[in-house]
Amino acid sequence: MDYISLDDYSRKWIFTHQSMPIPEQDLAAIMPMTQAKSSVFWKDNISKQSPDAERMSSQDWATSNQNWLDSVNWMSNWESDDQGLPDEIFEHIDWQDDVTVYFCYEKYNVIQTTWSIFKAHWKNFLFFDDGPILVARRRKQALWFTSDGQVKLGNRP
Repeated sequence: MDYISLDDYSRKWIFTHQSMPIPEQDLAAIMPMTQAKSSVFWKDNISKQSPDAERMSSQDWATSNQNWLDSVNWMSNWESDDQGLPDEIFEHIDWQDDVTVYFCYEKYNVIQTTWSIFKAHWKNFLFFDDGPILVARRRKQALWFTSDGQVKLGNRP
């Protein structure tokens, strides 16, 4: 089994919080990976050595400045009532809604969903903003959210 049920996910509350509830049909598309599957995905796509964004090594693609094109503030949009993701993200990413994306909190905590679900509920995902990285299947673009309210816009090698 590659996924755990959302009911068994330790951070389920970020998707069921009463201030930002997610409709049931969208919850079904938020799929936390098992720790084993998360670990393999992290090693293959984020870092072979580092367990989280805070401890990335110089060999990790994410630590290379050449992979990051820009950085924009996401926190002001997150704190506002109506705003979606910052426009600069959509200028950087032109994925179709059905593209599979992976929101990588750390080595043992990766969530698979679609770009449309992430766009609609990105504020829920960012209740934990300790360096998560968003990547997509067969796409080079990446987003790295930092706890200081910035998101790096870049490309994986």
